[in-house]
Amino acid sequence: MCGIVAYVGSKPVAPLLLEGLKRLEYRGYDSAGLAVVSPGGIEVRKSVGRVSVLEDKISQDPDALSAAIGIAHTRWATHGQPSEPNAHPHTGKTREGHEIALVHNGIIENYACLRTYLEGKGHTFTSQTDTEILAKLIAELYETDLESAVQKALHEVTGAYAIAVISAAEPHTLVCARKGSPLIIGIAEHSYVVASDASAIVSHTTQVITLDDYQVVKLCAGKRDKYTQEQGLWAVEFRTTTIDNVPVTSEVTELEIDLQQIELGGYPHFMLKEIMEQPESIRNCLRGRIDHREGRVVLGGLTDVTRELVRAKRFLFTGQGTAYHAGLIGEYLFEDLAKIPARCEYASEFRYRNPIIEDGTVMVAVSQSGETADTLAALTEAKERGAMTIGAVNAVGSSIARVTDAGVYLHVGPEIGVASTKAFVGQVAVITLLSLYVGKRKYLSNDAVSEYLKQLEQVPDYIQRVLDQSDHIKSCVEKVVDRDNWLFLGRGYNYPVAIEGALKLKEISYIHAEGMPAAEMKHGPIALIDEGMPVVFLATKGSQYAKVMSNIQEVRSRGGRIIAVATEGDEQISRYADAVFTIPPMPDALQPLVSVVPLQLLAYHAAVLRGHDVDKPRNLAKSVTVE
Repeated sequence: MCGIVAYVGSKPVAPLLLEGLKRLEYRGYDSAGLAVVSPGGIEVRKSVGRVSVLEDKISQDPDALSAAIGIAHTRWATHGQPSEPNAHPHTGKTREGHEIALVHNGIIENYACLRTYLEGKGHTFTSQTDTEILAKLIAELYETDLESAVQKALHEVTGAYAIAVISAAEPHTLVCARKGSPLIIGIAEHSYVVASDASAIVSHTTQVITLDDYQVVKLCAGKRDKYTQEQGLWAVEFRTTTIDNVPVTSEVTELEIDLQQIELGGYPHFMLKEIMEQPESIRNCLRGRIDHREGRVVLGGLTDVTRELVRAKRFLFTGQGTAYHAGLIGEYLFEDLAKIPARCEYASEFRYRNPIIEDGTVMVAVSQSGETADTLAALTEAKERGAMTIGAVNAVGSSIARVTDAGVYLHVGPEIGVASTKAFVGQVAVITLLSLYVGKRKYLSNDAVSEYLKQLEQVPDYIQRVLDQSDHIKSCVEKVVDRDNWLFLGRGYNYPVAIEGALKLKEISYIHAEGMPAAEMKHGPIALIDEGMPVVFLATKGSQYAKVMSNIQEVRSRGGRIIAVATEGDEQISRYADAVFTIPPMPDALQPLVSVVPLQLLAYHAAVLRGHDVDKPRNLAKSVTVE
């Protein structure tokens, strides 16, 4: 949820760190800071607000930051409000008076008792954060080298962390470690770039090492041989160990993203870019996974567990936020197409209620980043209780992808906008493929699977037909954007879409919105409806169309303003709705892939019209890597 970037090498560090922070700003933007090792010791600069504020501050004092090793951080507040004292990096002093600086992503759960211990040792604190405790603990335990001090400190810590640490006593050394929060090491020429995710690394290298939990990496820079001295280059060496100082052999992998994918490309916001990319994203998601000759789904990542999937007695889906809504659709898909009992659980609640995992249970963990802390914890709990685990994630090599027994990547490309759009559609597409994959091996006929697959391949074109309505959607939103309370209603497969549409509106426009089953409205929420209140109905042609039309009449008779997502060619709906957005005719099971798109555009235009920062909504961060 916070963003870390660090560098060891031969280039001036401040510009590189600032560039990395800008690419990571979607992970947090309450405050930012950096620290470098200079000849006079450690120089720290911090500011409240966006990275641009820090950049302006540094531009007034560039000479103080002329160094080639440093750490930086952009914050999403957990402990302590956004303020300069609470901004990272945090520092501590060893007994010999050498300063240590640290940046941290995660939560130190036992910070209170550690703070009491450190205060007893004479340390004083200037912030309200849990991170400052860790900086001072490392300083307290420092004896002869930074690496061993970090290892000792992490033995005393309970919680999640990704950290990068520097010391004035070792001006050419950077030590990093992780448990529960992501951290990757980019291997560039004569340098290393450390970051929370690939977006801060890809402009420098595509060769990376992903740290596992309880691993520590030590990066050292210096002119160590005749060649590098003659060339004016720094030779950079590294070693990876556990926190018990056991050597680890790290695997180097290739990033699957390129720089162009994380640039705006002429769009005013990443969210709009990612909404508009959805036709191509879904083509990429489906590519190579549909075999028309045999009428089957090809999911190579599941080959080794196919027998267990077919024998499964129950499927559990888990996720948070948008991923949870995708899992809800999975619940419908598996019971409808695969005829297997299915349930979707909030990951944050799952492991705290003594869940029952029966023999033959499969858990599907849904996450864009593959690092969502609650989802990872639920997954681990289910696995320990005997469930087989499947991952549906977008980030290759992420924690969930490594922990699960098998999985399917979304392949929709990096998603930078905090409000998830193309990842949601990718998640639903993958879960749809998974339901057909299992369904064909149980109850679905070849003809039924073939027909679904043909329709599924039309989805990118169907989405484009919705995207072409963007200006119309904007003009309709303009008439109601001043209203602060909305309802989103749907039935069947479109009930989770209604919840997702409400979430999108809340996330970026700060309009209060509730999503629910359309029939539930009569059991209390109908009391909210007054003259002109916007009520968004998922009113597509399908098995529950007549019921939804009855619900529309109920709202209309009470003065509500009807906004409908309907099927192309439906002439009846226009007589009752104040605004209509259409999707092509398609099977109920595939409708969520397309019916969600007008709701994404609705939320986007509402946020822009209300003057909000669409890509960096208040209080939110892209990847929630702490509980």
